[in-house]
Amino acid sequence: MSEEIINDVVIRLAGNSQDGIQTIGGFLARLAGRSAQDVITYMTIPSTISGGPSIFQVHMGSGEVLSAGDTADFLVAFYQHSYEEHIDSLKEKGVLIYDTDNVEPDLQDKRFIYVGVSITGLTIEAVGGTGKSKGKNIFVLGLLTRVFNLKVAKLRNLIQERFSNKGEDVLRNALLAFDAGYSYPADNVLNRYYQFEISQKDDGHPQVTMDGNQALTLGLITAGVRYGAGYPITPWSTIMEMLRSELPKYGGTFVQAEDELAAVSLALGMAYAGHLSVTGSSGPGLSLKMEALGWAVMAELPLIVINIQRGGPSTGLPTNVEQSDLMQAIYGSHGDTPRIVLAPQNVEDCYYIALEAAHYARKYSTPVFILSDQALATRIEAYDKPELAEHFVDPKIDFTPKTADFLPYTIDKPTQRHAAPGTIMQGGKYPVVTGLEHDEAGHPTANPQLHMKMVAKRRDKIKRLATELPKPDIYGDKEGDILLIGWGSTWGPLREAVIDSRKNGDKIGHLHLRHLNPMPNGLERVFSRYRQIFVIEMNDEGLYGFGQLATLLRARYANPSIRSITKTDGLTYKIREILNGIQSLRSDAVSTFSSYPNS
Repeated sequence: MSEEIINDVVIRLAGNSQDGIQTIGGFLARLAGRSAQDVITYMTIPSTISGGPSIFQVHMGSGEVLSAGDTADFLVAFYQHSYEEHIDSLKEKGVLIYDTDNVEPDLQDKRFIYVGVSITGLTIEAVGGTGKSKGKNIFVLGLLTRVFNLKVAKLRNLIQERFSNKGEDVLRNALLAFDAGYSYPADNVLNRYYQFEISQKDDGHPQVTMDGNQALTLGLITAGVRYGAGYPITPWSTIMEMLRSELPKYGGTFVQAEDELAAVSLALGMAYAGHLSVTGSSGPGLSLKMEALGWAVMAELPLIVINIQRGGPSTGLPTNVEQSDLMQAIYGSHGDTPRIVLAPQNVEDCYYIALEAAHYARKYSTPVFILSDQALATRIEAYDKPELAEHFVDPKIDFTPKTADFLPYTIDKPTQRHAAPGTIMQGGKYPVVTGLEHDEAGHPTANPQLHMKMVAKRRDKIKRLATELPKPDIYGDKEGDILLIGWGSTWGPLREAVIDSRKNGDKIGHLHLRHLNPMPNGLERVFSRYRQIFVIEMNDEGLYGFGQLATLLRARYANPSIRSITKTDGLTYKIREILNGIQSLRSDAVSTFSSYPNS
């Protein structure tokens, strides 16, 4: 039996959601994080309560991992439908591990290596009693541990952490199933076992492993958010549940309201009281919040609004990914309602984007939207543990007495915030906060000239932020034939597409926008250095052939070189889809550079 040294591996687990497919992947991802490896996961889950077919894909390695992988090196099939639906995702010469109790593969298909294991039967034999086949996911975890020579002690510790609070019987059965899987000689069947190269990231800096929703939540807490309200909806709900359990530990509270409008209204009440508050949802819930969010813009209250985007419209695809709420975030309310919109690029950035959103909401006293998506929400990644002491905010309400000339909406001080209730007003007059157009003291007014000044004030403070934003980095070639532009969870696949294209001699770069409204100033000078500009996003091309970000960029810069690569299948981008899109567009590309002056 030989040892094969590998840099990375993609493992796809295919079964039913009731089998704990996500549990196996989660254990592998967390082990990678604790072993100083890079890891990115991808999962699909059924949208029905009764469950159904599900997959969990883990890409783990000793070098940099940027995506969950287009195709799998190993496929674990629990059922016949798992095999039939996912065998084409397996690379040629890839390994199919299948449950012989439920799967009959076509062994005449010589593209793959077949390893048949009685997963169900051996799990029942190991666990016995009333456990039946429960635990076959942990059996598979033990099996993979042996094949890849993973750290047994660390995985046993992870199992104990996960199941210790469920009772001794559950923990014992889980460990029995793990040991049974580890004891199965799958490496003998393969005539080899696999060993990861020593991690290039093992620099002694501790890593944390979590999904995007967990990272966002921890970022909010670090940034000093202590109050909020929401209503359950997939895939936002895990943020709400974590805030409900964690905020009381910091002297705060999170309220589950009776509906979406009540939730945002409660959060606005908390902001009015002097706090930075948070609310969130997915696209359908944000639609219901829009009336109150218009009030938040008019009243200029600090509020963080999280949208974990999913497929739409209506209830759409509750457990699938899409980036179709960008226009909603920027323009969703009636009237002119300028607000800040940010989008994290990976799980680590979910943490840091929350810090940034809190800073902007406080500084500019305005709502700040965070557009994450289902892929980031459920994806598990490992990243360097943040230096909490550098970022932690212990929030205090500002009760500093206000002088007689204090005005909460003074035009000369566009970022000034209203005084929290209870603040001493030395002039004896207390200002008003209202959703009606108002004068500088907050009193309702219909004066046309004053309305124009107030609209401009609310707009100009968002424009001011644009002057402070850093220009995005360019990955790859700083000038050349093609510039790829993306936002949100497309970051990793776009990086890999650039790497592959440059290997083929292309002069290509990648610019990723985290700040979507306002955008950083000076992008036109970047665009002028490329002949073709392709915007890759997960939404529809619309009536005129452009996705939502591409539409905004063309409107802002009037650059005909900006074109779209879009899709709406509810799945994350594969590298080959991006490369195919590039090839399709470049064949009829414009032949001259943009007319913008060179930087």
